[in-house]
Amino acid sequence: MFEFLILEGAQAGLNWITILRKRGNYKNLFDNFNPEIIANYNNKKIDRLMENAGIIRNRLKIQSAVQNARSFLKVRQEFGCFDKYIWQFVDGEPVTNKWKTLEHIPAKTDISIAMSKDLKKRGFNFTGPTICYAFMQAVGMVNDHTTDCFRHHEVKKISAQS
Repeated sequence: MFEFLILEGAQAGLNWITILRKRGNYKNLFDNFNPEIIANYNNKKIDRLMENAGIIRNRLKIQSAVQNARSFLKVRQEFGCFDKYIWQFVDGEPVTNKWKTLEHIPAKTDISIAMSKDLKKRGFNFTGPTICYAFMQAVGMVNDHTTDCFRHHEVKKISAQS
């Protein structure tokens, strides 16, 4: 979950394929997305990351990853695990939408707006409603495959078995 938070924040304003191509670099440079390590990054480490073309060299996004690691650890401490916290927004069950075309799929929803507000209240950055909705799609909290897509039915079956 933490990896997706980092990558979704890095993707803000960019094409997702750009981030996918850099994912291996992020994994290596961000200590396998270990929030305990990232939470302790200092300015010297951030400066080194800024010099590496293997990631998005945006200081605010890199600083956000560090801040989000700290906030992630606080949420995990409060709720026992981050999953328990984040899945509360969908009552612990994936949302299965029934979109007929890609044009019907929204960029944000009431749930992603509520999630964004709560994450920001807890100190997270680069977690606006659109980023939260993309996160929800990426981690399986929402099934936005169109109804004519074979994956829609497969994901729906998996969700029903959980």
